[in-house]
Amino acid sequence: MLLWWLGNLVLLVVVVPVVVKLLLDVVVAAGKSKRVAADLASAGPVLVRHLDAVPELIETQQLVHETTAGLARYGAALDRIL
Repeated sequence: MLLWWLGNLVLLVVVVPVVVKLLLDVVVAAGKSKRVAADLASAGPVLVRHLDAVPELIETQQLVHETTAGLARYGAALDRIL
């Protein structure tokens, strides 16, 4: 019976505070996550405005490819001249 009471005392003195501390850490982390999510939600419309130029990136990539091909031809011509 004495071991039963000692086990209960250890449970109350050691295990319960550790569990409470871990639960508080989880609650604090969840609160921080909620604040970060709210900040992201408020910044979302601002970020979407910057995505308007994305379709023009396809044209830019095509122009870069054409320019690179032209420079390659120019370099080849210079090699033949020199």
